[in-house]
Formats: sequence, C-alpha cells, structure tokens
Amino acid sequence: MSKLNRTEMKDFRDSVKKEFASSNNERIRIIIGVGTCGVAAGARETEKAFKEELSAGKHFNAVVSETGCMGLCYAEPTVEVLVPGMAPVIYGHVDEKAARKIVQEHLGSGKPVSEYIFDKPAEDIITSKESVSDYKQLRVVLRNCGIIDPEKIDEYIARDGYIALEKAIFEMSGDDIINEMEISGLRGRGGAGFPTWMKWNFTKQVKKELKYIVCNADEGDPGAYMDRSTLEGDPHSILEAMTIAGYTIGSRKGYIYIRAEYPLAIERLKIAMRQSREMGLLGDNILGSDFSFDIEIRLGAGAFVCGEETALLESIEGERGMPNPRPPFPAVKGVWGEPTIINNVETLASVPMIIARGGEWFSSIGTDDTTGTKVFALTGKINNSGLVEVPMGTTLREIIYDIGGGIPDGKAFKAVQTGGPSGGVITKEYLDTPIDYKSLQALGSIMGSGGMIVLSEDDCVVDVSKFYLGFTIDESCGKCPPCRVGGRALHNILEKISKGEGAIEDLDRLKNIGATMQTASLCGLGQTSPNPILSTLNYFENEYIEHIRDKKCTAKKCKALITFEVIAEACTGCTLCARKCPVNTISGERKEVHFINQDACIKCGECFDVCNFDAILIK
Repeated sequence: MSKLNRTEMKDFRDSVKKEFASSNNERIRIIIGVGTCGVAAGARETEKAFKEELSAGKHFNAVVSETGCMGLCYAEPTVEVLVPGMAPVIYGHVDEKAARKIVQEHLGSGKPVSEYIFDKPAEDIITSKESVSDYKQLRVVLRNCGIIDPEKIDEYIARDGYIALEKAIFEMSGDDIINEMEISGLRGRGGAGFPTWMKWNFTKQVKKELKYIVCNADEGDPGAYMDRSTLEGDPHSILEAMTIAGYTIGSRKGYIYIRAEYPLAIERLKIAMRQSREMGLLGDNILGSDFSFDIEIRLGAGAFVCGEETALLESIEGERGMPNPRPPFPAVKGVWGEPTIINNVETLASVPMIIARGGEWFSSIGTDDTTGTKVFALTGKINNSGLVEVPMGTTLREIIYDIGGGIPDGKAFKAVQTGGPSGGVITKEYLDTPIDYKSLQALGSIMGSGGMIVLSEDDCVVDVSKFYLGFTIDESCGKCPPCRVGGRALHNILEKISKGEGAIEDLDRLKNIGATMQTASLCGLGQTSPNPILSTLNYFENEYIEHIRDKKCTAKKCKALITFEVIAEACTGCTLCARKCPVNTISGERKEVHFINQDACIKCGECFDVCNFDAILIK
C-alpha cells in the first residue's frame, strides 16, 4: 500500500469501518485468543481444528481470525463466536474436540454449546455504552485486545486507530497536547505515578535539536504480564502514542525497549511498524505533513534492573544496564545524552484515547487523585486468574471476589501482594480500600506496574518474603553496597528464621537493615526490595515470632519446621509411599503400618502427595 495523506486516510478509514462492520454483520466470525498464554494452552491446535471442521462442512461463510489475549487466562484457549443475528458467545477451555463440537452444534444448529460458555466479557467502550459493566471492568488500555487481529492495521484503523495522531498533527500544537494531558490527570503506570504531562513538558521545554521517546516494555515483575499482552494484542496503540509524544516535544526518533523473552510481542511490533511505514503513519512526512518520526526496537536480556530508567538507557546505548545517580533526570539528559521521555506500555496505551476523546473524558473515570483505569495481572491463590482492567477507585474486594471469583477450595483469604517485589501485602481488613496511589501507599504497599498476587491461608509470609527478596538479590546489578550487601544480609536472616534458628532480635535487624536500604540504595530496586519484609512484619509479626519461638510454620511451607508422620489408623500398608520416597526413609511391610525415619526425611512431601488414604499427617 502506498503512503496516505490526511484526505486519503479519511477515505480509507471510512472504507475499513464499513468492511469491519459488514464482516461482523454478514459473516460468521470465530475469533481465537492467540496471545502467549493462549498459545501455551494450545490455541494453535484449536485454530487448526476449527479450520479443518469448517472446510469439511457446509459453513463456507465463516472466517477464523486471531486476536490477542482476552484477559481470561485461566480459561485458555478462549474463543468468541459471532453469528449474525445472534448474541456473541465466548467459550473457554476450547481444545480441538470442543472446537469441532462448536462448529457442529453452534454453527450447525444455532445452539451454543453450554458446557464451554464463558462469562460476560469486559465492557467494550468503543462500541457500547461508556459505563462500568456488571462485570466491573472498563477497558481503555486493553480496548482492542481480544477484538482486533493485531497483525492487521485495517482492523486497528476501523476501531478509530490513528485518529488521535491525525488530530494531534493537524489540529493541535504541542502545548495543546500538554494541556489535554494535564486535564486528563494521567499518571505513569510503571510504578512511580509521576504526572505524564509534567514529564513531557520538562522535555519539551529543553531547547535541543535531538530528543527521544522511549517505551519501557521491560516488564520483569514475577507474575506480571500486562505490557506483554498489550503489545501482543494492540501494538499499533503504542506506535501511535509514541508518535504523538514525538510530535508534542519535537522528537524525530523513538525506541521500544523490550525483553527478548517476548518473541510474539516483538514479532507483532515489527509487523505493525512495517504496516505503519507503508501507510505513511510512521517515518518521513507522516500523513503528508512536515512531521517525521520513526521507531526502533531494542532488545533487553531480561535484567529486572533495566526496568529502572537510567539502567534502561545504558542498555539501549549498548552498555551494561546499571543505574546512575539522578539528577540529571532523563527528561533533560537521557539516551545518548539528549532529552528523553520514558513511559511504560500501559501509560502510552491510554494516550490515543485521551487525545481523541479529550482529557475531561479520561479524568471522568477513576478518582480525583488517580484518574483513568488500571490493568492488573491477577494471579496466585485465585479462581479466575488473568488480566483485569478496572476504573481507579475499584476496591480490592471487587477485583478479588467479584472478578477473580475468590479463593480456590474454600480457603481463607490471607493477603494480596500488590506491586510485585517492590510492593507489600494488604490484609483482609483493607479489602474495601479503593485502589489509587495514595490509598495503597498508606497501607504500606504500592500500585507498581500492576502485579496482584493473592495469598491464602496456605501461604507463609516468611516464605513469600524470602521468595521476593531472593528474586531482587538475583536481579541486583551489585553497583551499590546497600543493595548488594543489605539484600544478602536480609536473606540470611530470613533463612535462619525459616529453619527455626532465628532470634527475636532478628526482627529488629530486618527492620533496621530494610530502612537503611530504603534510604541509601542507588535506585528503586534496592530502595524497594525490603518492602515485602517490612510490610509482612507490620501485619504478620506474630507469624515471624511463631517461627522463632515455637519453631512452627502454620502454613507448612518452611520444610525445616514441619514433619511428616504416618497415621497408624489410616495406613493400609499399600507401600506406595515407601516406593515413591526418593531417600528410602519409609519402612514397613505390605499390609502393615509404615513408619518414617525423621532423621533421614528430607521433607519433600512426596509421601503426602501420593497417599490415597489420607494417612500422612503434616505437623
């Protein structure tokens, strides 16, 4: 396709809108979620089964298309079936057998296959009313994920894609855009929550010829995959936002810094960039204007510390990713020593909607302090794990119970960890806390990039803290002693406590070392790595004391503090536990009660897992 000017773009948009609408109204559409989670669950095989079944039958007026993650990660592979004249139906856990049955029954007789039907999807703000649905979600960042084929620019444009870029270039000045961003109240979604308009304005005011836009897609928190899913499902939204930012501050070049472990996101970004250049939406003289802007992809090697902006810039320049003192801040002196705006994926994904609909529209969503929506990766001890996008001000209870479906197996809720390794836990007393920056900070946690891990009664806070600290120790660059030495010191104390070798004085040591790291570490990794420990100590100090004084782990996660014993009355002498024990520490004849040699037991739990008679007791 040749490059389009503004007039040609308008005609093209009108054309693809009609085509997209007619495709939905006249043809059967089978839309398969092919994000990373879907592919891992077998979405490619499901897609193949649909195509084979359709080609073998009479349903020739049907098309199978791909989309990104629908957010229903626990129900993958997920499929949406659109039959003209019928309500859309979303199916979950669609394997090859289910795919063939859906074609035969839903498409063949018009009767949906009830056993695979999934719940109501999130509100689609583009085509339906702009209010929170009964499902309690509202999609702004994820507005196209699960709806369009991310590899087809036509479908993005049919959903008003690039209309914000057109408006910005031909109808607004840089100051107009800054003003609209200020009205919107958008704050950075990477963790710090810095006002986006202010960051852009800092760089805009610097009188230099070279300026850069950087998208931080180096998502590294355990359990977090919001940015990956956005890039896989809607890559053009990030290209459009970066180009708008470039126009605003007078930049001609941008970089997307993304970890190499995201191959599908990278591939779809490359496709989107090629399509945008072909249409004149990226590159020289965008839409026939005198504004030019282009983007390069830079791959990271998976270092968590490179999510910190100064380390990220070092990595873009080909150096080892290590943080540097600030000021100067990147907005004034960034990549290659030039003024640089750095925003994460989620922040940028909101920009086209703000410019297209106005800052007041965006600020009408959420709270006075924290406007808009927030995407969370809801994982852990939760029935419905997946991507959740809710208006700011939604409570934790609504996310965990109304959307997430509560805790599996009727277990009790213990806490929720927000902000990943940099955050803290929030307990049941605060489940009705509205989610915004101030509320979470007041509870000793943070919004972070959006990881939300639910803990149940079966989780041990000492074990959880040790896990997160172990992660940050591994990911530390080692440049500054407070992080390098302090992190290891904290971990050693936690190891002692988890083995029943701790002392009460260790609790004060944890607090003092943690406070020192928060104050003296060079970057956010070291400053926030003690947060999980300090937070759990605040709410669950008695659990730490139990490990120290009673040599007991109620959650039975700390191996050194538990024992496995055979319940004589329940043991049938089947010998399965003895045969499965990796260290041969279980003795007993067939059909006789067995015994566990506690001195040799390695606490692996294999006997407990294989016993069919509930004859193994964990104490």
